[in-house]
Amino acid sequence: MSLTSGIGGLPDSTESAPLLRATKSTRRGMSPVRWLVVVAALLAVISLVRLLTGANNLTSVGAIQAAITAAVPIALAGLSGLWSERAGVVNIGLEGMMVLGTFGAGWIGWQYGPWAGVVAGVLCGVLGGLLLGLATITFGVDHIIAGVAISIVAPGLALFLAQLLFATAPGGGEQQSPPVSDVYRVTVPGLSDWLGDIAGKGWFFVSDLAGVLGGLTTQLSLLTVLAIVLIVASGFILWRTRLGLRLRSVGEAPYAAESLGIDVIKYKYIGVIVSGALSGLAGAFLVVGLKFVNGQTAGRGFIGLASLIFGNWRPGGMAAGALLFGYTDGVQLFDSSGTAMHAFLLLVAIALAVVALMQLREGNRVVAIVSLVIAAFSIWWFASTDALPGQLVKSAPYAITLLVMGLASQRLRPPKADGMTYRKGGV
Repeated sequence: MSLTSGIGGLPDSTESAPLLRATKSTRRGMSPVRWLVVVAALLAVISLVRLLTGANNLTSVGAIQAAITAAVPIALAGLSGLWSERAGVVNIGLEGMMVLGTFGAGWIGWQYGPWAGVVAGVLCGVLGGLLLGLATITFGVDHIIAGVAISIVAPGLALFLAQLLFATAPGGGEQQSPPVSDVYRVTVPGLSDWLGDIAGKGWFFVSDLAGVLGGLTTQLSLLTVLAIVLIVASGFILWRTRLGLRLRSVGEAPYAAESLGIDVIKYKYIGVIVSGALSGLAGAFLVVGLKFVNGQTAGRGFIGLASLIFGNWRPGGMAAGALLFGYTDGVQLFDSSGTAMHAFLLLVAIALAVVALMQLREGNRVVAIVSLVIAAFSIWWFASTDALPGQLVKSAPYAITLLVMGLASQRLRPPKADGMTYRKGGV
């Protein structure tokens, strides 16, 4: 076997051909320019719907702030799944690891401050990741079973410990910790107020852009900044560094990677440890500035997993899926009049019409027809009503997110060895 250095330091040989093809096939993605064009088009559509419906909260500064707050823990959970699944380990236990992170942040945060709580949340998540790795990598337990077990056991363990540690604490209770102080929040002086004024003008596109930028420059948590940095850094590490190539090779063709001298087990453990840390950070994000409350993850780990699949196991697409849920959830929380959620019927119709056109181009006629039928129903519902029923408003973010994700995600390409049981020296 030739020892000539190849892609990312992997040797070039005939044995490495399947591995190199697999890793090369995952490099293509949307360029930054295309992402900007897509974002501008989406903002223009939202702006048009806002003008047609009078739902000014669609892009108000407050709604964007709420959307960012709702999107960050989901994005971190999706990023957590990205690291483990790119290493070939299916992580259904994201929700459970987030729960461990919420408890750790609540327990340490109220005693030693928010940043200590963040570190504790991350470490508790790492314990969950190590448990998943021990079960799946070392003992060969089915990945789905191990992940589901973590998601079942973690909430019960967190509740038991909360009753043990928080019941007699000042401001605590059997299902909640005492309050945890917040981390520093960044506001850009002058620019924040100016953008808020422009957002209130109601101009087409310009006011909506100002609302988005205002949400990003007003009371922005340092944890949100950290999450953005981690998403960008993960994309760079996984696709632009030797460590990332080797980790992805383990998730694509572990036995080919082993034949080239890569320590497959080591890189799988790196994947699940980073995954656990990110899930713990997602849980800590929910606690900092508030408190630990039993059940506060509310399925966000599973939504994060859905956003990962929607994004085709890439950080940019995953972040888009997280923002889809975060935006709908944030607007719902900030929309006291109900006009914005009613306007979402039009947005859903437009989104599904675009999905139908994309599916027709790819030859998926059944999905295209289903999308068009639901789009037509959404338009009829919007035209025949003035508001959504109150009982549907809180569930609307989940329904809209899963509907769009389910119909849009038709050409998925997961890592080839994702979920495969690996044995060193096997075939």
